[in-house]
Amino acid sequence: MTHRLTDTQAFWLGHLFRAYSLGQSLSVYAEQQQLDFSDLMQWRQRLAIQHIELPPQHRPDRFVRVEVVS
Repeated sequence: MTHRLTDTQAFWLGHLFRAYSLGQSLSVYAEQQQLDFSDLMQWRQRLAIQHIELPPQHRPDRFVRVEVVS
């Protein structure tokens, strides 16, 4: 199913795709683009509720495998 986006939906969806394509967290992207982080998060949730396909979210590794050599 395809959705016709409003200008506002397209604006926020474009920012989400751009942030994820850069591999940035939304908080870092919002700060760099001078966007309100809470607005970006609210629009991500709104678009998801409206069944608009979102880009895969960038999630940096929180744990790194370490090998101890003695």
